[in-house]
Amino acid sequence: MFTGIVEELGEVTAVENLGDAARFRLRGPVVTEGARHGDSIAVNGVCLTVVEHEGDEFTADVMAETLKRSSLGVLAVGSRVNLERPTAVGARLGGHIVQGHVDGTGAVLERTPSEHWEIVKISLPAELARYVVEKGSITVDGISLTVVDAGADHFTVSLIPTTLALTTLGLKKAGDPVNLEVDVVAKYVERLLGDRASRTADRSGEAGA
Repeated sequence: MFTGIVEELGEVTAVENLGDAARFRLRGPVVTEGARHGDSIAVNGVCLTVVEHEGDEFTADVMAETLKRSSLGVLAVGSRVNLERPTAVGARLGGHIVQGHVDGTGAVLERTPSEHWEIVKISLPAELARYVVEKGSITVDGISLTVVDAGADHFTVSLIPTTLALTTLGLKKAGDPVNLEVDVVAKYVERLLGDRASRTADRSGEAGA
């Protein structure tokens, strides 16, 4: 489990095409400290497994499904990425519960700078819109953010200077893709309410038979 609090801005140092997968080598001195084979590291919000670790770099394999459902497929040598290690038991939950399982991708639509912050508008896939609410939480490229405004096909977030300086959102331009993970609590609530409605309908049908 992650919290969406990015630990460092890393860099892709190599990309190997494996046909139905890809192998990335990434540099991140903070997240590689004490890293071991099999550890998890979130890369732009995608939970990846450390295959190899040497110095301040690690490699991770990304299967075709992940490349298809996330924006990792557009990464190239030199791309900057948000990196975060899993949260430790007993640590403070600075952001919100983030699984590292991308639900879909959006794109930066526009940026509106202000004196002390910046408003970023991001497109939202129709199937995810019901999970995004004003003042709710959403993960964008692995960053835990608060939704300012939620529309049918977009949402906005307000970024402070620290987020702009220390994450990829300070570098994204209009049209650039971003990974999105909605609040998992909303998905569980939807499933539970759906099951409850289904059971109620079944009982009603039995009673009317």
